[in-house]
Amino acid sequence: MRRTFTSAFAALFLIASPLAAQDANEDLGAALPEGGELEAVDEDEAGGLTGSVSFEGNLDDLGIAIPSFATNRNAQTPANRSGTSALGTELARVITNNLRNNGLFKPAGPDSLPRPELAQIRAPAWATWSNRGAEMLVHGYVNAESDGRLAVGCYLYDTALQQQIESGGWRVPPSDWRRAAHKCSDMVYQRLTGESPFFDSRIAYIAETGPKDNRVKRLAIMDSDGANHRFITTGRATALTPRYSPDYKKLVYLSYVDGNPRIYVYDIGTGRQTLITESSNPTFAPRWSPDGNSILYSMAVGGNTDIYRVSARGGRSTRLTDTPGIDIGGSYSPDGSRIVFESDRSGSQQCYVMSADGSNQRRISFSGGRCATPEWSPRGDQIAFTRIAGDFNVAVMTPSGRNVRALTRGWQDEAPTWAPNGRIVQFFRTERNSGNSSLWQVDLTGDNERRLRTPVDASDPAWGPILP
Repeated sequence: MRRTFTSAFAALFLIASPLAAQDANEDLGAALPEGGELEAVDEDEAGGLTGSVSFEGNLDDLGIAIPSFATNRNAQTPANRSGTSALGTELARVITNNLRNNGLFKPAGPDSLPRPELAQIRAPAWATWSNRGAEMLVHGYVNAESDGRLAVGCYLYDTALQQQIESGGWRVPPSDWRRAAHKCSDMVYQRLTGESPFFDSRIAYIAETGPKDNRVKRLAIMDSDGANHRFITTGRATALTPRYSPDYKKLVYLSYVDGNPRIYVYDIGTGRQTLITESSNPTFAPRWSPDGNSILYSMAVGGNTDIYRVSARGGRSTRLTDTPGIDIGGSYSPDGSRIVFESDRSGSQQCYVMSADGSNQRRISFSGGRCATPEWSPRGDQIAFTRIAGDFNVAVMTPSGRNVRALTRGWQDEAPTWAPNGRIVQFFRTERNSGNSSLWQVDLTGDNERRLRTPVDASDPAWGPILP
C-alpha cells in the first residue's frame, strides 16, 4: 500500500591559485598553506581567474578532457596501496564521474587519455588535447608530503585560448582524498556554469532491510556520489526522516524506541545523541531552522496534528498551527522567515505557507492532485514537493504556487530534497509490485535522471549543504 503522508571532519586547506610563482618542474605541493581551518582565498587575491572561456555552444556539447593527475614521485600513501601515481588516476576518475553524472558535460576520463608529465600540468601540450576535440582541459597533481598528508592541485584550461581560466589547491589527510576531487569538480562546475557548487556535500538517508512487514530502518550517511558510506544507527530502534544541521556537525532524526517516537540530535563527531522530544503521541518530520537553533516537527494530539517548534537543545515546544486537521512536514525558507508545510484542512492534502511564527497561513497548491512533503530550495526560488495525481511524482513550483512542473514520471517518487546549489533534486522511488526503494536524482529540466546506488534499499534522503 502506498503511503498517504508520507565525526568531526578532518581539516581541508584550500587556496584558489597554488603554484602561480613556481616553475612547473618544481615540487608543486610546496606552495600550499600551512595549518588552520578550511581557508578560501579570494579570486582577486589569488589570481585564480586568468582568462575568459572561448566556448559558445550548449554545455551538453562541451568536451572536457580529464587525464590522470601527475605526481612528483610515486610515493606510498594510505589513500592508495599502489601509491600516488595510481591515486592520480583515481582522482581524475572521480572528477570525470561527477561532471558526467550531472548531465551537463561530456567528459573524457583518464582511462582513455594519455597521462601528462608533471611539467605539463602548468604547461599543457595543447596540440595533444585540441586534436582530441577537447574544448576544456582539467590538469592536476597529487604529491605525498613529509607529514603524511597529500597536496592536490587542479587547473582548468581553455584549449582554444591556450589559457588557464581557474585553479585550486588543497592539502588533505589521505582519508579525505575524495574531498579534494569533489572540490576540483566544484571548481570546474562553478566556473563553467556560473552555478553554485554541490559535489563536496553529503547525503543522509534511511537504509532499509528485512521483510516488508518487519523492516529494519537504520540511519546512514555517504558522500554526494555514494562513496564513504557508513551506517550510523544499529537498527534496534527504527530511524526515520534525517536532516543535516546547517553546520554539518549534527543530524536530527525521528526514532521509535519501544513504540514511542523520540526526536534525537546525533553529533557526528562524537557519536553522542541528545534527546530533543519524547512523547507517546505520533510524531513526524523534524526539520532544522536555517540558523540551526531550533527544530520543527509535527505531532498528533487528540486526533489533530499540528506543527511545533522546539529549541535544538530541547525544552518546551511552541505550537505553530491549530487548525483542525493534519498539518505536517514544515520546511523553512532559506532566510528563515517562512515555512512551507502540508495540510488537509481544505479536505485534501495540499501545501501551505506561513510566517515563521505561525501567522499568515495560506494555501499555495491549486494545480490538481494532492501536494505533500514540500521542501524549500536553498535558493529560495522553488519549492519541491510530492505531487499525487494517480501516481506519486516529484514536482516543483514557485513559493506562490505558480509554474508547477513535474520532474519525474515514476510510479511512486516522493520525499524530495535539494542539492546545496538548488539545481538537482533527490528523492526515493518505490518499485511497483516489489516494494523495493532506492535513491534517485533529477535536475530541474527533468531530463537528467539517475539512480544513486546504495548497499541496501533506501528512503527518506536528506542532502546536506556544502561541507565547511
